[in-house]
Amino acid sequence: MVNITEKIKEIEDEMRRTQSISALFLNVPPYTDSISREQGHRKLARLRAQLLEPGPGAGGGGGTGFDVSKSGDARIALVGFPSVGKSTFLSKITKTKSEVAAYAFTTLTAIPGVLEYGGAEIQILDLPGIIEGAAEGKGRGRQVISAAKTSDLILMVLDATKKAEQRRLLEQELEAVGIRLNREPPNIYLKIKKAGGMKITFQSPPKKIDEKMVFNILRDYKILNCEVLVRDENVTVDDFIDTIMAPHRKYIKCLYVYNKIDSVSLDFLDNLAREPHTEVMSCELDLGIQDVVERCWQELALMRIYTKRKGHDPDFSEALIVRQGSTIEDVCDQVHRTLKETFKYALVWGASARHVPQRVGLGHVVADEDVVSIVAK
Repeated sequence: MVNITEKIKEIEDEMRRTQSISALFLNVPPYTDSISREQGHRKLARLRAQLLEPGPGAGGGGGTGFDVSKSGDARIALVGFPSVGKSTFLSKITKTKSEVAAYAFTTLTAIPGVLEYGGAEIQILDLPGIIEGAAEGKGRGRQVISAAKTSDLILMVLDATKKAEQRRLLEQELEAVGIRLNREPPNIYLKIKKAGGMKITFQSPPKKIDEKMVFNILRDYKILNCEVLVRDENVTVDDFIDTIMAPHRKYIKCLYVYNKIDSVSLDFLDNLAREPHTEVMSCELDLGIQDVVERCWQELALMRIYTKRKGHDPDFSEALIVRQGSTIEDVCDQVHRTLKETFKYALVWGASARHVPQRVGLGHVVADEDVVSIVAK
């Protein structure tokens, strides 16, 4: 483990030196620097992937206290440095009492809680505080980050009284192990074949990579026969490596939550609250906590669907929880996995219906708080 960490540091230092030399000597072609960065990124990606591989005899678990079964309709992971208020926040929004104290590393294992909101049960996972170097295994960092990878939303809890650098450091730790925050997968099509060589196509002229760079990356990963279509002109070397390493990449929404806002000025607070993907709160004074919960619901994009039996009023006491963009087919799966086999049509009342009720098929996309009556053959 130590050897891998040292190698990562050596490559990062070398890449920084190369960048500085190119800046000093203007006659150095920019392509030389691009190749150097490309090679450096390829090496770093491989080494960081090794950091997450369990050692001999380690088993498949996430470590004592970290292997928490996923339950409910969604999972939110609380991520942050020690003593930023994660445990206090968990105690405020769930019935779970996580140990709270003024000293660092109060939470030593993953502590789950359940938030009941909008008819849904959302699992909240309070993870131990991350320290700098977590991606390299420091402070049980690998177990913490592995648990965060299983979440549907990361709640990055930050201290409003500390330097802005805390957010950047946490983002770097998550980025290093393949977690991509508030980003979509690169718009690149890659199909590996058994023969035929490489066919590389750009939908529009690329700005940051070229065919030779793509060829070198593919060859480095021992992909010699494939079909590639790059649809985005702004694709980078990192994006292309992410496409190749897709099974080891996770694209997760992140909400940045600044705690302790009672200790900062109003002007600073106003600027903070206007940043993208950001909410502010004070667990100490119970300020903004409900706003954070409502924002989590929006970010998770969950919807409530109510069912109606023929000749009866809709059942508003219990909702089916589905993801945004779900169809009648998904609703059928939620009710019972065999319901599609006898499905004839469905009647829909609500925002997704053109008229009330609308007769629809399995492909109809439902909206939040729709009422659905399924008619069988």
